[in-house]
Amino acid sequence: MKNIPFICSWSGGKDSAMAYYRAIKMGMNPKKLLTMFEEDGDISKSHALPLEVVAAQAERLGVPLLIKEASWNSYEGQFINAMDECRAQGITHGVFGDIDLEGHLEWVQNTCAKSDIVAVHPFWQEPRRKIIQDLINSGFEAWIIVVNTTMMPAEFVGRKFSKEIILELEALGIDACGENGEFHTVVVDGPIFTSRVPIKIEQAIVRGDYVFSPVKIDKKS
Repeated sequence: MKNIPFICSWSGGKDSAMAYYRAIKMGMNPKKLLTMFEEDGDISKSHALPLEVVAAQAERLGVPLLIKEASWNSYEGQFINAMDECRAQGITHGVFGDIDLEGHLEWVQNTCAKSDIVAVHPFWQEPRRKIIQDLINSGFEAWIIVVNTTMMPAEFVGRKFSKEIILELEALGIDACGENGEFHTVVVDGPIFTSRVPIKIEQAIVRGDYVFSPVKIDKKS
């Protein structure tokens, strides 16, 4: 994998950050980040991050950011369009943070193949607990910013991801990796960044079954 150029599927959360980190450690060469945004372009899909936060992450990675706006109906088409652009620029591989959900793996592999992009999953089938332990032990700083209240208590939103939270979630019988969409995070620091992303997490808001803590850049930092 040494020096192989890749695009990273970048949600701004812990799994994409760890996948990027693993790819770098494998010797791969990052060329672009892909973040999918809502159709109106205001926030990213699933993680609800504004462009200013994702752009600040990309700046600290030193990697160009590729944004595609899509509804869930147009998601696949926009994703393929992004992969086509990357392949035309000589990028041959895509890095993704999937762990063990077969449906996700198949969709990514099949969709990337349409653009002649090879999908790489750095921690596929690795124990979920090991991945989140590696995240913390490697020095990443992540915050829980979205909670699916049908799967876990809303009180976890806005909290820093930590060893203590892992134990709390496991005690409640909740997957502490959030692989099934229980929660989403934003990563603001770690070994892949040149400096910490200064953020402020605002008061949580409710949207249906989800609780969000809006994230903004703290311009006073």
